[in-house]
Amino acid sequence: MDDTRLLFQASYPATLARLVRELTCARAEIWSFDDAPTRRAAEAALALRGVRAHCRSAYKPLLHAFLEEIETAGLAEARIICPRHPEAAPGRFLLEAYPLPALFPLTEFDLQEGPDSAAMPVYQLSLGYVSGMRREMTVPAPNRMHRDHAMQPALSPCGWLVQDGQGEPLLTDYETLYRDAMRTVAAAPWQKAPFFQELEISATLPVRDRALGWGDEAVSLVEALHEDLYFSLIEHFRHRLGRPPGDRGLRPGQIVPRVRQGDKHALRIETRPWQRSAEEAGCQPLDQAREALSPQQIAAELARLPGRPFHARSVAGRMIEGRYLPGRDRAVMISAGQHANEVSGPVGALRAAQELAGREGAHFALCPLENPDGYALRQRLARDNPRHMLHAARYTALGDDLDYRQGPPDAERALRDQAYCLSAALLHVSLHGYPAHEWTRPLSGYVPRGFESWTMPRGFFLILRHHPGWGAAAARLAEAVIARLRQLPGLAERNAAQLALARRHGLAPEAPQGFIRILTQDMHAPMPLVLVTECPDQTLLGDGFIAAHEAQRAAVIAAYDALQELELGDLPGA
Repeated sequence: MDDTRLLFQASYPATLARLVRELTCARAEIWSFDDAPTRRAAEAALALRGVRAHCRSAYKPLLHAFLEEIETAGLAEARIICPRHPEAAPGRFLLEAYPLPALFPLTEFDLQEGPDSAAMPVYQLSLGYVSGMRREMTVPAPNRMHRDHAMQPALSPCGWLVQDGQGEPLLTDYETLYRDAMRTVAAAPWQKAPFFQELEISATLPVRDRALGWGDEAVSLVEALHEDLYFSLIEHFRHRLGRPPGDRGLRPGQIVPRVRQGDKHALRIETRPWQRSAEEAGCQPLDQAREALSPQQIAAELARLPGRPFHARSVAGRMIEGRYLPGRDRAVMISAGQHANEVSGPVGALRAAQELAGREGAHFALCPLENPDGYALRQRLARDNPRHMLHAARYTALGDDLDYRQGPPDAERALRDQAYCLSAALLHVSLHGYPAHEWTRPLSGYVPRGFESWTMPRGFFLILRHHPGWGAAAARLAEAVIARLRQLPGLAERNAAQLALARRHGLAPEAPQGFIRILTQDMHAPMPLVLVTECPDQTLLGDGFIAAHEAQRAAVIAAYDALQELELGDLPGA
């Protein structure tokens, strides 16, 4: 399991380059997974050969139609009937239109879903201009039916070729690379889980990211392939082992899709030992950190805090450290980095702990980086793609979620257990994040299975889990935290903008006072109250990242203060 073993290596001819050489028709329409400059170059090359061609994006075709083909100057209104397919996820094509209304604020968009139809999906558009002109048009969205890697039916975007009016599927370089990666892993003679220490799927694509100019939104086929490879492989191993959908205790090993921009489509798959080399050190002013902290700085900031150190070791052998500060207040556990690609949490946790440590009687246990193996992978992948979500770094080196680990090794889970044993905390504040831009899986149904409600930002929000009898206390705690968060400059406004756009695309969460709060009764944790923050922080840098960890800091302080003031009476376990 520890040996390096090459499983597959190949490069792929560019689909559009092949078509430029081979097409002999008079007119062609082509949908492929290429960036706009590559598609424009193919059109020009085909024109020199006498072929009048339109090369369109198979990924988010409606969005690209507005960006590349539709005249938007003077566009006053756009009425769009989105297709609805019986085998697609609910609201799929409405989601796929995201974030059109934000990109064209002078245009009034009316996005609706049409009737169910198993035909090729097509958007129906009625466009009205300030000049009084109207235009009716359609935007095809080529898709194929297939079974995904959990053997479930899926409808996914695909390449398509129309020659002189006759259309057929087009197997593109992008799809072929993904197919070969999945087939290689599925065919490997894995023995007993964990099957490997690290499985690296290294891929290059000659495709550039395209920023959209609203929030953190971008078109990135590189990022989309990372997400599709990682979660498709998780689904494959889950299905292979007979585990239920959504099971987070799966331990295949560390799956590492390293997808980068390059000069050609290429794929290399190998197993290798965990990378334990020291990550690059760096230091930023903590309250003005503009990107994820280095592991060394997290350790240094933690060492400056008073209190009793405690520690454990990760599965791959990295030190995991915490601090316990005893005091007369009701104790609070503070943790971050459970999901290691959610990087505003460690900064917010350290900042809050520094503030609390200056108070007389403060009582807390701090674990600022619970998953150092995942964090090291996140830092490694971010060197190539700092603006990507990098979900492959979400879980531990075993591939499981430490909060759902059952049985040995304790490793990462041991630090959290120590924190509770030391503090007997009534409240655990667990800092989390989620994508700050759209999250898609275009080659396996577009909408991330199991994470359907997380596909787009919905603002900073709270999840409160509580033991039986603690529901009223949890609700009061949520109200107190939200009241504090509403005082942060710009946060309520950012929430409002993200929530408004999400509702335009079919997500309609309730958000009293502009903040989603979800309260659930749950006995999973030993303490009676667990507050989970959800900050749209993945991919943020600069001022956006500062605002994210400031919100995390404020949430911790607000929750700590609210716990001290709660009337607990004779609540069980109080």
